[in-house]
This record gives sequence, C-alpha cells and structure tokens, in this order.
Amino acid sequence: MVVFSEDHQHETRRRGRIEVICGSMFSGKTEELIRRLRRAQFARLRVEIYKPAIDTRYSEADVVSHDSHVILSTPVDSSASLLLYTSEVDVVGIDEAQFLDDALPEVCSQLADNGVRVIVAGLDMDFRGRPFGPMPALCAIADEVSKVHAICVKCGELATFSHRKVKNDSRVLLGETDEYEPLCRSCYRRVVQEEARGDEPSESVSIF
Repeated sequence: MVVFSEDHQHETRRRGRIEVICGSMFSGKTEELIRRLRRAQFARLRVEIYKPAIDTRYSEADVVSHDSHVILSTPVDSSASLLLYTSEVDVVGIDEAQFLDDALPEVCSQLADNGVRVIVAGLDMDFRGRPFGPMPALCAIADEVSKVHAICVKCGELATFSHRKVKNDSRVLLGETDEYEPLCRSCYRRVVQEEARGDEPSESVSIF
C-alpha cells in the first residue's frame, strides 16, 4: 500500500486557482515558480510552462532562473495564445508575466474557472517603481499572492525595488546584474535622488 504525505495530497488537489509570485529582480521568483512546477510534475499532473517570446536572456525556449535552474517552456507572443495550448492540462506556469499583454488576467481566470491551477511569476514594479503590466490585476484576482524579496546590495536589508544602473528610459530592457540591482526602499529613494542631482552613486556592497 502506498501512503502519500499530506503535502502530496494537497498538491494534487490544488486545482482551479491562480497563484502569483511577485517581487523585484533577483528575488527568486522564477526559482519558486520552477519549484512549484516540479512538485506538480512529481505528482504526475499534466504541466505546461510558458514565457513571453521577448525573453531570450538565457534561452530561446527554456525558463531559466538566475541560479541556472531550468525547465522546458513554450514561448508565446500574446496571452490569447495560452488558450490554444492548454487543453487537457492540470497546471499552467507562466514566467515573466509582466511582459505579456493586459488580457492575461482574463485568460488566467478562464483557465482557473476551467479547473486549471495557474502559477504566474513576474515583476510587480518596473525600474521606476511603478506597477508593471498585468501584474497588479493578476494580484487582485489571485487566490494566493507570494511576494518574494531580494537582498539590497547597498545595505543588506530586504529589497523590493529593481534599480536600473544604465541610462535607458525604455520600460522594457532585458538585463542582468550589469543593468540592474535590487535595492530596499530607502536605498532606492536615495539613489534616485542622487541620479536626479547628477551625483556619483554611492558604492554597492554586492551582497548576494
């Protein structure tokens, strides 16, 4: 006789819901997404993973975390495309959701209403500290929201902001540690004020 743990039984029954994982860059959003999807795969659920086609930083197709954890995914150009791929699926994972269009919350609701567990990961704020893409609406309709944090590279406190270190005003700029750094609210505010005055930015302690 096979006895499953309570965690396993809970995993297999969590259907028809929306889970959102949000936070700044380098906070472990993708890693947490991959962890949940792996557990669903271990539970022998039918899992499909998607990411915006624009995100080619590490791989054209795979979802890859900053810690190099990898899971196979399907790139999509629009939220509506998800409905074409998700028939007879138990769990849908979506990474970098901030890059998808504003129809994503409605698509996720439709999937959840059809009994699919939808797990979405994305930046909740852009480099200016403003709500990013469809993420605010997703957080509003989600059954569960998990906000994860990076570590501020200047003071070591919990970071919630993604500070862009290069001069580029485009809202979408794919990058890594050369382009972005995680900062807490106080350090982010100080750095933005320094940049506005044209001062030299204070040095980072590079805590990771």
